[in-house]
Amino acid sequence: MKKKVLSVLLASAMTAAVLAGCGQDKETEKAGETPAKTEAVTEEAKTEAAETEKKTEAAETEKKTEAAETGEETEAGTEEETKSDKKIADKVIAESETKAETGAKTDFKVDKLTVGFDQDFPPMGFIGDDGEYTGFDLELAAEVADRLGAEVVYQPIAWDMKDAELSSGNIDCIWNGFTMTDREDEYTWSEPYMKNDQVFVVRADSGIASEADLAGKVVDVQTDSSAQRALAGMSKLTESFGSLNPVADYNTAFMELEAGAVDAVAMDSVVANYQIEKRGADFNVLDESIAAEEYAIGFKKGNEELRDAVQEKLDEMAADGTLAEISKKWFGEDMTILGK
Repeated sequence: MKKKVLSVLLASAMTAAVLAGCGQDKETEKAGETPAKTEAVTEEAKTEAAETEKKTEAAETEKKTEAAETGEETEAGTEEETKSDKKIADKVIAESETKAETGAKTDFKVDKLTVGFDQDFPPMGFIGDDGEYTGFDLELAAEVADRLGAEVVYQPIAWDMKDAELSSGNIDCIWNGFTMTDREDEYTWSEPYMKNDQVFVVRADSGIASEADLAGKVVDVQTDSSAQRALAGMSKLTESFGSLNPVADYNTAFMELEAGAVDAVAMDSVVANYQIEKRGADFNVLDESIAAEEYAIGFKKGNEELRDAVQEKLDEMAADGTLAEISKKWFGEDMTILGK
């Protein structure tokens, strides 16, 4: 009996030991599995974190790229807008200036244009066969006045009194083959409209062929003319003359030349060539020029408003061919230089 009981107890003890061992193995197995699983999870988390970081960096890079591109586009757009704004501003300023200039011209009203001229200076200004004042310059003045809606008045003057006539207001301008060369600071001038030379005119049978041949000869020149001014600076030449005689006008000089009272006349080539043709006189013009010059219209110093109004119409006449047409009428060719 005791043996059976002891056997049962031993068996129970062995069973308990076996069960305990089994339980311990399972716990050990479970304990071994937990670190492995934890390590796997950690690695996976790290991988996901790395991928997330890469995606984040890629997203940030893309945003920066887009921002940079947007910035360039914005800068380009801003630059274009700035250029556009500047063009608009420049256009507005230009239009304003043009309107201001146009307004200034439009506001200045010319009711009457009084032209001072030498009535013995054909073909620029003289008394025609019908007793009326006529001439190239006077015809130009009439056309300008007509375009200004003004009355033109021809006022003959003594050439040596022209400055007094202008200063007193008796005339508005000097328009009569008026040389601006060497007088630039004395008047307010229009743009030059014709070239001219100062020359010597002699009788064809005089035997005078050059300036050297004028030694000991009598020469006429108009008082206060461009020819007289030019000769004043040629003392070596003038001192060789027999005499240099100032005369009031060129008609007087030509009559004296025809009569043999003088040997030569110093004068404008434009006038000389016209006079020779119209008179049918047997005169020659020496090849040597005393001086080269330009014709323009002289206004009282500072009278820019009237000058600008007249100049505007002269420019129109040059552009539409009227200036050339009038020149051809008087000289047989277009001798004008305005706008060329």
